[in-house]
Amino acid sequence: QVHLVESGGGLVQAGGSLRLSCAASGDTPCITTVAWYRQAPGKERELVAVITSLGEINYTDSVKGRFAISRDIPKNTHSLQMNSLKPEDTAVYYCNAGGLFCPLDYYWGQGTQVTVSS
Repeated sequence: QVHLVESGGGLVQAGGSLRLSCAASGDTPCITTVAWYRQAPGKERELVAVITSLGEINYTDSVKGRFAISRDIPKNTHSLQMNSLKPEDTAVYYCNAGGLFCPLDYYWGQGTQVTVSS
């Protein structure tokens, strides 16, 4: 199994920045794709950013130009740098990882709260 742990959430003023980190352990060699999701109250969980083992990156439109996903494969970590934060970015953020040959198709961290005040 793969285990994921997020860190870096907190309270920040609008316009500020936070950096979220995700540490993976366990069957990490099976991982090909890592991502960040978020879920705000009353809304469905949405994909924020994803990066594959080939270096392909995609962002949801609302964070383009403000957020950046990165990955350190040797350290089994991936991060989400969040700049120019807006109140609408407030959500629980979850790291995600998966691969075709992992025991499960994908894995989730426990979530970390990001709150952006106005």
